[in-house]
Amino acid sequence: MRWRLVSTVSAVLALLAASVALALPGSAAAAPVRIMPLGDSITGSPGCWRALLWQQLQAGGYTNIDFVGTQAPQGCSVPYDGDGEGHGGALVTAVADQNQLVGWLDATHPDVVLMHFGTNDVWSNRSTDTILAAYSKLVDQMRASNPSMRVLVAQIIPMNPSTCPECAQRVVALNAAIPGWAAGKTTAASPIVVVDQWTGFNTATDTGDGVHPNDSGNQKMAARWYPPLAQVLSGGVPTSPSPTTRSPSPSKSTSPSASSVPSGGCAATYKVTNQWPGGFQGEVTVRNAGTAAIKGWTTRFTFTAGETVSQAWNATVTQSGAVVTAANVAWNGALAPNASATYGFIGTGTGGTPAVTCSAS
Repeated sequence: MRWRLVSTVSAVLALLAASVALALPGSAAAAPVRIMPLGDSITGSPGCWRALLWQQLQAGGYTNIDFVGTQAPQGCSVPYDGDGEGHGGALVTAVADQNQLVGWLDATHPDVVLMHFGTNDVWSNRSTDTILAAYSKLVDQMRASNPSMRVLVAQIIPMNPSTCPECAQRVVALNAAIPGWAAGKTTAASPIVVVDQWTGFNTATDTGDGVHPNDSGNQKMAARWYPPLAQVLSGGVPTSPSPTTRSPSPSKSTSPSASSVPSGGCAATYKVTNQWPGGFQGEVTVRNAGTAAIKGWTTRFTFTAGETVSQAWNATVTQSGAVVTAANVAWNGALAPNASATYGFIGTGTGGTPAVTCSAS
């Protein structure tokens, strides 16, 4: 009987030891971390930043990884794990509408997703809000596949194709909205990390056609992905840009802010953050200046020089004549005392500093 008891205890201890070994990331028995690069042709045709990133990870000691996806490698002249989900010509809005990601997730079961998506949507003049709604749907599908999914979302590289002179500013609008969207969508179990692929990227020298990265662009993209991905692989959560972070545009304005009189605890300030010939980027910050929480807010201002709003993010914006009305979206309406939310927009015209009013609900 005693021999049997000792044997049973030994067997249980052996099983526990094996379980611990499987659970420890640094152990030889740990399963590889499965990383899915997700996007369009910038990610997959051939998307050679993935090859450079793979090499950097290997050199940095992150060898227990597996790039996954239903798309096979497409060259790049160096050995690397080239599996991914880079689909040439794909729109993130179409992938979301058609639920294509669900099948890709079922086939590959990633732990981490690197998403650079939206270039073709910008080219097709999909609105920033529509693109962000697609992002949200894809993140929901990722979490349904893996509740602990780590999601790294790029502020996409700039674009300046000869057939789309408006695309450059559309990218600015999308990138400016991504940090705020990410802050509202992230969770402790499944954090979203924003990776700035825009700053320092030059379409004249880092692309061959104003859109797709060349060798120099691929090096810059890999260098931007590596630090946050390495931190995730080490068990940390990198810090994303602030929700008020903006991608720069050709020039900056020093226009002063105009403040509203608080209404129901709601105050707002307006300012022009960027200016270029024929257009500008504006920003309104809404603050709860009262002592009680508010559930929602609406701002109004009136242009004085024929300006119009062409795109907006982090608010539902409408314009009637010269009057612009903006209401909170689902994730940024509730504000505790002293808390604030910021929305932005692209306008045509010279940009001024109209007074802005704010009402709370």
